[in-house]
Amino acid sequence: MKVTFKIWRYDPAKDVKPYFQDYTFDVKEGMTVLDCLYYIKENIDATLAFRASCRMGICGSCAMYINKKPRLACETQALSLGTDVIEIAPLPNYKNIKDLVPDLTPLFEKHKNVKPYIIPENEQEFINPTGEYSQTPAELEEYLQFAYCIKCGACLAACPTVGTTPDFPGPQALAQAYRYNADNRDFGEKERKVQVDNPKGLWRCHMAGACAEACPKGVDPALAIQLFKRSFFFTGRKPKARLIPLNKEKPARGGIKAPEPTV
Repeated sequence: MKVTFKIWRYDPAKDVKPYFQDYTFDVKEGMTVLDCLYYIKENIDATLAFRASCRMGICGSCAMYINKKPRLACETQALSLGTDVIEIAPLPNYKNIKDLVPDLTPLFEKHKNVKPYIIPENEQEFINPTGEYSQTPAELEEYLQFAYCIKCGACLAACPTVGTTPDFPGPQALAQAYRYNADNRDFGEKERKVQVDNPKGLWRCHMAGACAEACPKGVDPALAIQLFKRSFFFTGRKPKARLIPLNKEKPARGGIKAPEPTV
């Protein structure tokens, strides 16, 4: 099927403003939008800039605005869009570096600000572990869905609050804050709540739900945000993971020895 790709072009070194450029060629069944972009770059216009890496929906690099929706180019079949005109632009709510490349710095900065890692009760236990923390399948389920985030940035591109309030942490950061709060090995809940408990923080979310629809991994940041809000009024305390001492006298299975820590 012959398809026309209307692609956002912008080179800050020479362009006054962005514009759309058309590329028309035959698209075969099974070609993803990312395959089509590579075809353009390799056969028609080598100057086209875009991000991509894994081609299998794992790295999140190729998130773009495809036919007015944030999607992963590597997971979007071109012909499945059901049109002979496909418009591709960089993710909205980010600065445009060049062509289809957004500046994801705000995404990573906001992610870093919520301390997206396990904060231990005993720091020495994490540095020099004497055992391992137990976690039941039910305890794992409390946060597992939210751990599937690949940081593609699609949820921030879809979020209307991010578009109007640049200081809003965004669905990705808030969902990851809750992911670690819900992990029973973590003791950093109070620190994260202080970080987001303000008018432009957690409470700025108006539950549009656009982030949940845009997420390519089914993380549902909107659900995480609602659970996070509820946790401010829930007085119960989740049971913490038990530390099971290591049995250093028991020989390793199959003679396997764990490598020494490198950090």
